[in-house]
Amino acid sequence: MLVVVSVLVMADKDPQSDTLAGRAYRSVQEAIAAGGLAPGEKITERGLAERLSMSPTPVREAIRRLEQDGLIERVGPRTVVVADIGASAVEDLAEVEIALRGLIARFAARHATTAQLDELDAVLDEADDLLIVIKQRDAEGRPVEKHLNVLLDTMQRFNDAVAACAGNAVLARLLEQTRVFTRAERRTRMLDRVLANHEFGLDRYTSHRALVRALRAGDSAAAEQITIDDVRGGLADLRREPGQVPSAN
Repeated sequence: MLVVVSVLVMADKDPQSDTLAGRAYRSVQEAIAAGGLAPGEKITERGLAERLSMSPTPVREAIRRLEQDGLIERVGPRTVVVADIGASAVEDLAEVEIALRGLIARFAARHATTAQLDELDAVLDEADDLLIVIKQRDAEGRPVEKHLNVLLDTMQRFNDAVAACAGNAVLARLLEQTRVFTRAERRTRMLDRVLANHEFGLDRYTSHRALVRALRAGDSAAAEQITIDDVRGGLADLRREPGQVPSAN
């Protein structure tokens, strides 16, 4: 199941990520996310080393970390299999991400500076301009993928800026470690769904303005609730298979 492979993935700024073992770790995690390594599939140190063009030593270290994360399970001295993580684990992980995102918004309401809040509004202004262009091009039957990519980049900047407002490195690190989707997988799913339905998720962008207003007012409870509602809806949409009808809740 693709949505849970980032169960305990280390953050992008993990100091180990630039080592050979760190790169091997990320490569295997991403292969599991992309479905290149399926649940129950056997992995050997030698085979993985050949696949990654590395020596066995960093691969062995990567396997050790992946075992600790629960992404793979050992079945022999030099053989492991990709773990099959159940649906209940997905629900638990989603709740953790939702709660952490809410806490980040709560801290941001307490600590955001005027300059940071102005930056958030500026980023949303860029997003609004992009939405206008996307809707116009769509109405004219012109390609929108390039502009959608820029919009996704812009909204990622917004989310990162909110995290910066919180000024809490621990929360930011925990969020990166417990995302339901890796950033790459989230982008892929968003693009697939928006290209199939150009209205997908766009109605939720209005909640970002409400969030900034709550941050400016220093209303930590409102900022947290706005974020929780937005993230819960976003994760539900991304986890839903294309064409699946949303549940009524």
